[in-house]
Amino acid sequence: MDLGISGKVALVTGASKGIGFGIASALAAEGARVAVSSRSRERIDQAAARIGAVGLVHDASDLDRAGDLVDQVRELLGPVDILVTNSGGPPGNPDALGFARAAWEAAYRELVLATIALVDAAMPGMRERGWGRVVNVSSSAAREPIPSLMLSNAHRPGLLAAFKTIARQVAGDGVTLNTILPGRVATDRLLDMYDSREAAERQVAEEVPAGRLGTVEELGAVAAFLCSVPAAYVTGTALLVDGGLTRGF
Repeated sequence: MDLGISGKVALVTGASKGIGFGIASALAAEGARVAVSSRSRERIDQAAARIGAVGLVHDASDLDRAGDLVDQVRELLGPVDILVTNSGGPPGNPDALGFARAAWEAAYRELVLATIALVDAAMPGMRERGWGRVVNVSSSAAREPIPSLMLSNAHRPGLLAAFKTIARQVAGDGVTLNTILPGRVATDRLLDMYDSREAAERQVAEEVPAGRLGTVEELGAVAAFLCSVPAAYVTGTALLVDGGLTRGF
């Protein structure tokens, strides 16, 4: 299938490794002109070089710089046609009430406000040009709470509602907003939760109907489709990519 995004300008945040890098790689492979960002200059330059992208330094917690990041991409590659917002998750804790107020505020900033700031910056241009794709990388916790991830459980559903609201308002302008809900994907963050990769794989084999960890390449393929021309009629959707892990609809 021709995704129709060759030459489109894409910005992928949190893309020095893991799911963000997998998505950036998939978009670059489809011919998109890709900019990737993270907080580390060294890591993002290395990631960008691997896929022929432009590497930019951006701290998602600095909400006032979201517009600057979009402007940088426009100056280097052109206006942003595709925006993929990705970040790490907040810390876990088996005690759901064991988080200080500062942790709650930081999680809201990271999981909700940072993405909305980037959407605010990129959306006017997309609407004016009559074409745009926004994809947020969330978590299956937005649909089915994970016991140890209280902060994700609480904040990620709010962004789903925000995306649904915005999607309805901009659909007539040729802009779509969708969300990917990953399950157990082989990233450094997930593997750090276990003693080893082998331990993670054993646990996942018991929990996930597919019997294995997902890969960042599989996430990248899903994201690339949602960013495509053929996906024009898909908007306001949250798509589980979890090997059947989530029990609810």
